Amino acid sequence: MARPKQFDPDEALDAAVGLFREYGFAGTSADMLAEAMQIGKQSLYNTFGGKWPLYCAALERYATAETRSHIEALQRGTKALSGVECMMKRVVAEAHQPCLGVNSISEFGDDREDLTKIREAVGTPLRAVLASTIRRAQAEEDLAADLDPNHAAAFLLATVAAIRIAARAGAGEPELRAISRLALRALR
Repeated sequence: MARPKQFDPDEALDAAVGLFREYGFAGTSADMLAEAMQIGKQSLYNTFGGKWPLYCAALERYATAETRSHIEALQRGTKALSGVECMMKRVVAEAHQPCLGVNSISEFGDDREDLTKIREAVGTPLRAVLASTIRRAQAEEDLAADLDPNHAAAFLLATVAAIRIAARAGAGEPELRAISRLALRALR
């Protein structure tokens, strides 16, 4: 008879997210994971299937939560443009925390189909909501009418990544806010 798990898999996964955010896949050892997750290595493998499946699960959890937070910020504004501003302010406020999404792209690019599928599954809805928000801002005459909403959404998401990378490189909040303001100004 198998013994019941002595740990909460969700809490353990959250701990793994934190490590992978900070150290990436290559920089995170099984020993580090077991210690942070407060489980034995065998439990790590039995529950999550090993380090790679755990990394994929961590990326999916992180990306899903980030996407949800971005969409919630986009929906906070009284006008569409103020929703975009809310999203960008949120990014700047949290930019000094490592981003598992940006880190996974930096570490693996598009070489891993499993990671690409995870990124597409969570990125596609975000891009769609962002493009829709941009269309609304155009209808409200707050953004240039000749902008392609899909290209503008891609530009903003690239700026989000740039802000996070700049923060990781030591940029201060005033500089990060300036990058955000310049990106919004480019859309007008």
